Formats: sequence, structure tokens, C-alpha cells
Amino acid sequence: MDWKPHAERLAAEATPPVSRWRDAVASTPRHVFVPRWWEPTGSGTWALRDGPADEAAWLRAAYSDTSLVTRVGPLHADRAGPEDRPRGVPTSSSTMPGLVVRMLRHGLLYDGADLGLIGTGTGASTALASRRLGCKHVTAMDVDPYLTGTATDRLASLGMSPQVVTCDVTGPLPGDFDRIVSMVALRNLAGVTAAVRPGGHRLNAEGGLPIYGSRVHITPDGVCHFTRGKWSASYG
Repeated sequence: MDWKPHAERLAAEATPPVSRWRDAVASTPRHVFVPRWWEPTGSGTWALRDGPADEAAWLRAAYSDTSLVTRVGPLHADRAGPEDRPRGVPTSSSTMPGLVVRMLRHGLLYDGADLGLIGTGTGASTALASRRLGCKHVTAMDVDPYLTGTATDRLASLGMSPQVVTCDVTGPLPGDFDRIVSMVALRNLAGVTAAVRPGGHRLNAEGGLPIYGSRVHITPDGVCHFTRGKWSASYG
């Protein structure tokens, strides 16, 4: 599959021209992380899409700046059959790359920073962070062992080996970090706050995911607000 021209086009859409994230997006095969996904049918149910069964549709979906829903309720697309039509809200996704990049940029990352990334999902966000910072500086966390296991395998298939940990981030985190970026909403931030090193920074989602077409505004006191889903940043 010739995915690279599609990734380069996505990078041009999802990142500013001089962004240090552009090469990361252009060199990451997002389709590897989303072989199957859910699409709404318009009648309150979701229909399964299988990438390998239609490579043209797979490329269009994977390299569009949109979120791809991978789990509805408890049913993950990887484990679904073609006749399944779940109802309910998305509970996991491959978040739109442009939003992931904005979140990571507003995390104020720098070369050599150790990043804690909460909400592993498909692993695509972890791949972008690893491309930019290096695998040894990235720790991805999720409470769902299926998501962490699958993400680890797909990252390994690309020769990438960041630390991917199954844990409940409302408790102690597996280490401490210069930067923590959470791609999911967290109501209890005690464990996250305790894991931020002195002088570090965290960025936390305060709204449901996936979030489509969000826009960012940063107030003078350092708080980041996204419309259609609110995000906050704090320093410590």
C-alpha cells in the first residue's frame, strides 16, 4: 500500500508549515493503527468498516483529519462482526490528527522532555509523540488492557518501543514526567499532579472524546479552552 503521499497530504492539512510535528505526521502510517472502525448509520446505530476489505476507503479515512471511532459502548471494532450494529456513544477512537498535534503543541514539549500521554487509544498519538521525542521519552497510559496491548503490538510492527502501561491514572502514575498530556477527561487529577516534575506542565481534557473541529483559545493566565469540549492547562 502506497500510504506515504496520503500521510504527507494529511501532514500539510493538520500542521502549520514550520511545525516540528509535520515530519512526524508525514512519516506515521496511521492506517496501521485503525484497521477497522465504526461509522454512524444515521439511524442511531453504527456500521463496521473494514480497512483491508476496501483499501481505497481505508486510505481516505485513515489520512483524513477526522476522528475514527474504534469502540462503541463495550464493543471494539477489532472484535466485531460485519452484522453488528451497536447503539450508544463512542468510548474510544483514533482522535483527529490535527487536534492531537494541537494538544501536544500546547503541552509545551521540548527535546529531551519525558512525556506521560494519557489515553493510549489506538496508539496513533503515541506514535506521533515517539517520532517527535524518541521512544525512550514517551510513556503512554490507558486503563484498558486490550487497548494497551494492541497499541504495543502495532507500535512494535513499526519498530517503535515506547513504554505503554495499563494503569488507572486516578491513582499513582508509573513514574514522573516533565510533561503530561491527557487525551481523555479526568475528574481526579491528584495522581497526575503528583507525577509532574517541578517546573513541569500538564494539559487535561475536560470533555468527551472524540471531539470534532475543536478550536483553541489561550487566556492570559495560561488556561487553554477548546470550543466543543473544554481543555485546561495548569503549571506546577
